[in-house]
Amino acid sequence: MTLGVVFALAAGTYAMRLAGPLLRGRLQISPQWEQLMSIAAIVLLGAFVATSAVFESGGFAGWARFAGVAVGGVLAWRRAPFVLVVVAAAATTALLHLFELAV
Repeated sequence: MTLGVVFALAAGTYAMRLAGPLLRGRLQISPQWEQLMSIAAIVLLGAFVATSAVFESGGFAGWARFAGVAVGGVLAWRRAPFVLVVVAAAATTALLHLFELAV
């Protein structure tokens, strides 16, 4: 990647970040659109998590990772502390790999 491409990507990133505060007072968005955009962001993040949990390098990542993400997701949904969510998800994945129950 050339230096010019890096600078172009950096400039585009900062322009996008700057556009929000500059356009905030000039652009009026209805409350329905604000709610829709909030829901869309959550759905997009959920889709990314689901895709990362199931696929790796174009193939199935294995049941151990899927189970770990599922355990973490349920604990997060039940509003468990973040540390508990991460440790439980990692422990689930590690134990399934250790005992070769879900390769």
